[in-house]
Amino acid sequence: MSDPMRIRAQLMGDKVDVRVLVAHEMETGLRKDADGKIVPANYIQSVTATCNGKTVLSAQWGPAVSKNPTLAFKFAAAGAKIGDKVIVSWVDNKGDKRSDEAAITAAS
Repeated sequence: MSDPMRIRAQLMGDKVDVRVLVAHEMETGLRKDADGKIVPANYIQSVTATCNGKTVLSAQWGPAVSKNPTLAFKFAAAGAKIGDKVIVSWVDNKGDKRSDEAAITAAS
């Protein structure tokens, strides 16, 4: 299991600003190790984010995304308020999954 994602969700007027640091190696399957053997592909294929049971982000990723990627997005705050949870989940090409959440806070 990978390390937890670091998620920050802030209410900014009529939008929620979300920033996520994802801990994942994101191997392309093209790199070789010190012994010259190919390192198997291992990358995130899909990312979803929900708030109050509604999907606010759905993305398809591939092997070109960097190691430990950062994801930033905004969504309309209609119905979302301080204290609500934003849940971010991913699935990689090997079937591993991770899901973490953060409460929406006031913008500082």
